[in-house]
Amino acid sequence: MYKVLIIDDEEPLRDAIRILGDWKGLGVDEVLEADGGRIGLDMLRKHKIDLAMVDMKMPELNGMELLQIIEREYPDLLTIVISGYNDFEYTRQAIRSKVVDYLLKPVNRNDLNQSLRKAIDVLEAKRMKESEFIKRNITLNMSLPRLKEKVYLSIIERSFKSQTNEAFLPLIGADDPGNRFTAVTLRVLNLELIRKKRFHGDIDLLHFAVANVINEIAGDHFSAFTFASPKLEREMIAVLTVKGGYTEDIAYRAMHLMKKASSTLNDLFGISAAIGIGQITDDAMDIAVSYEGAKAAISGLDLSKLKGIAVTAAAIRTAVLPVVKESQSLTSRMSIIRSMLENGNPQSAKSVISEMMNRLKASDGLSFGDADRLLRELVFLLNDIALELGAKPDRLPMRGEQELRSFGIPLDFASLEEYESLLHRIADYYSGEIRKAQTANQPFDAGDIKSYIDNHYFEDIKISMFAEKHFLSREYLMKLFKQQFGYGIHEYVQKVRMDKAKELLDDSSLKIQDISEMLGYKDKNYFSKAFRNYYSVSPSEYRAAAGMVKK
Repeated sequence: MYKVLIIDDEEPLRDAIRILGDWKGLGVDEVLEADGGRIGLDMLRKHKIDLAMVDMKMPELNGMELLQIIEREYPDLLTIVISGYNDFEYTRQAIRSKVVDYLLKPVNRNDLNQSLRKAIDVLEAKRMKESEFIKRNITLNMSLPRLKEKVYLSIIERSFKSQTNEAFLPLIGADDPGNRFTAVTLRVLNLELIRKKRFHGDIDLLHFAVANVINEIAGDHFSAFTFASPKLEREMIAVLTVKGGYTEDIAYRAMHLMKKASSTLNDLFGISAAIGIGQITDDAMDIAVSYEGAKAAISGLDLSKLKGIAVTAAAIRTAVLPVVKESQSLTSRMSIIRSMLENGNPQSAKSVISEMMNRLKASDGLSFGDADRLLRELVFLLNDIALELGAKPDRLPMRGEQELRSFGIPLDFASLEEYESLLHRIADYYSGEIRKAQTANQPFDAGDIKSYIDNHYFEDIKISMFAEKHFLSREYLMKLFKQQFGYGIHEYVQKVRMDKAKELLDDSSLKIQDISEMLGYKDKNYFSKAFRNYYSVSPSEYRAAAGMVKK
């Protein structure tokens, strides 16, 4: 016989567990209660408890803190966690502890007794002879979710060997010929934002929350198992299993439930997601095909037409490979981008990217699949350019675009505009690393700024341009320039323009309006005012006086 302790500060929930639990059938002869974490800890010290049911959100000593103490002082005690949809921030310890199961509020009879049966099975196994065989089975029972995940992944990756791993098939219902399966992939579009805003930067906690919501909602019609993709952190994989039914009906229910799950994730956590649903199959080994279909469904979504949450089903598979359109490739433009980055002109490099995006907006559009491919292509090509120009490898995402996040560039995007902004941030980052490399390889010379002004006096010249390029402060640059040339940078720009203005005014064939534009002024009146302030005469007066001198 066994002794269970319910630790929860809500009396109605303790009463519900007492009423709904099949205590006699489970062999439980005593159920104790504690209305808080501290009282619960005292009772653990006074009684020999076999199983503790712990609510995560309690005053004074919450479930997370209590689990940490239990792990230290009662390592053999079995625990079941009770939490609500919005309590995931309190369950970080529970995720890492060897809890038997998780129960979501409100607790229902079926889920409660399934969790209790799982715990009692472990307790009964532990009371058997202490053989290595039994110990292995206890470990297997406690690690069942992880084992199921490995089975599903091996099928998806096509590495599962039916003959040698046949014993694991019952874990996923593959031994029942009446079961049908479908794979679902969920792509979190605003992962970085939500990770920081709602989950304190903990990606495991975010994955746990998403999995719980999908499993709970899909559980109305399916047996669902959801886990994080080990290769793509913004991707979640769910496998839905159902007993029999028509393909059309299963597909309809899967679509309906995934829309509900997507909406719930958005309401609870602000998560924006794109969800792909794969083909229905009655062979568990074809879950790999279903998964590929689900991935293809998301890849085919058009960013220009995406409106918030998106759920889509797999199309009929074809053998036609996607054609990469020239308008969706930066390869032919990389020599231009390289030149611009090498010359410290990231704005022009970004204008090349914007030009391509404008064409896409006006014609082809851009699917998620093409966007991912283009992103990989851009990072690959920019890595090569940056290395050739002396950038340090440890400052570049050499393992691919997924590594950009470690350099402060989140990969969130859910529209063409957000995607373009991401590409611009990437261009800025590489430009900065290239400038650092160039600056480190050659000493600063204020004459470089003078030469730039002499040749680009007609442009909108800002001191910040030089400060960013040479990684020096604005004040230090201005001081060095004045010490060497006797002028401030703005003063020198004005001097060059005014000297050039005189030269151009001497050519009577040029109109003052034309001269104004050639010098980079916005309009004729602004130029005339600047000229008068500098020479105390207007451009017309200067031209008239110069003409009289020539006569």
